[in-house]
Amino acid sequence: MSRAPRSPALRRDWGSEEDGCSILHVDMDAFFASVELARRPQLRGLPVIVGGAERSVVLAATYEARAFGVHSAMPMAVARRMCPHAVVVPPDQEAYRAVSTSVMQVLRDVTTLVEQVSVDEAFLDVAGARRRLGAPTRIAALIREQVHRRHGITCSVGIASTKFVAKLASGHAKPDGVLLIPKVATVEFLRALPVGALWGVGERTEASLARWGIRTVAELADSDVATVQRAVGRVAGAHLYDLAWGRDPRPVQAGREEKSIGAEVTFPSDVADLAVVQTQALELADRCAARLRHQNLLARTVTVKVRTSDFRTLTRSRTLPTPTDVGRELYLAARDLLAGVDLGGLPVRLVGVRAEGLSPAASTVRQPTLEEAVGEIGPGRREAERVMDHVRERFGAAALRPASSAGVVARRSTTDIARGDLS
Repeated sequence: MSRAPRSPALRRDWGSEEDGCSILHVDMDAFFASVELARRPQLRGLPVIVGGAERSVVLAATYEARAFGVHSAMPMAVARRMCPHAVVVPPDQEAYRAVSTSVMQVLRDVTTLVEQVSVDEAFLDVAGARRRLGAPTRIAALIREQVHRRHGITCSVGIASTKFVAKLASGHAKPDGVLLIPKVATVEFLRALPVGALWGVGERTEASLARWGIRTVAELADSDVATVQRAVGRVAGAHLYDLAWGRDPRPVQAGREEKSIGAEVTFPSDVADLAVVQTQALELADRCAARLRHQNLLARTVTVKVRTSDFRTLTRSRTLPTPTDVGRELYLAARDLLAGVDLGGLPVRLVGVRAEGLSPAASTVRQPTLEEAVGEIGPGRREAERVMDHVRERFGAAALRPASSAGVVARRSTTDIARGDLS
């Protein structure tokens, strides 16, 4: 999802020279909302918000809803006030993952050099595909046609000589468009943008640059690099100065590995009973383990996240003695971590479990744990959980749940498929 500042008056035609422009950034348009509209065509043209109850956040919004100021990550209560007539659709994470997997396969049919950076966007290096498929703009057209034909959704494509500029171009091509930035036009294109468009420039960095009179990319490029470094630091300043001149040597990294797999829930009302929080953690650990097994991965580290009623967020991590894909093992670590969190006497608003330190199951040496030896997990636990996976694949994710979590009333957070957390 592209969130970089856009310049409404920025022109859409920067030339047609495609030599040296082998990098494509493909970004789905309002992805989660688009998937829902494809399943509910009667909602097309209406303001639609994908999200949960009042205490959750907006996962996605159609462009009709965005016209009222609604955007992703906005609290649902605020979004409903801004657009009270919007149609609210609950998220379906399994459907989004399935469509994402299919879309990424479309991209890999074009080239093996695909770097997926989130559930709905990826970089491609199509230099090796030009002889077979044609110029980059032709390849972009093929990708957009295939995605729309298969799923009834649209995507925007940026084409440039670097990843950074390609990503900016896809944002300015939205919705449902293509923008080519020829190599010779790179600097001119960048100079038309606000400084907040540069990678790594958030609100604080933007404010720091503004204190030095730097508000546009052109002003940054025309500044002395030492001035920029005094404003934001030596390393960051040098990096931003290079970006302002279109210098970004980073290649497309094919097959980039997922760094973590996680899930979290926001309770309908704050929970003071730690046992209820731990029971919910059991279901989250079970969900993480299923996703690990689906990808043939093992996790070395377990992290828990707790948000209290005053919106304070606490995290704790533990490295396991041996990597695992067993939900029970993840839960035992998460349970102990939760027991050690100082909540300050406050009830819990949100709890999350994350599996980190991932490695391929086929090449990772795994020794039996003490819990297995004494029977707390048991040698058949992994096999039992794999059987549960097969049942869920056939009858749906809700067909089987940990028995102790059956009575817990909590809903999956809209951040369950956060950027970079596709599993």
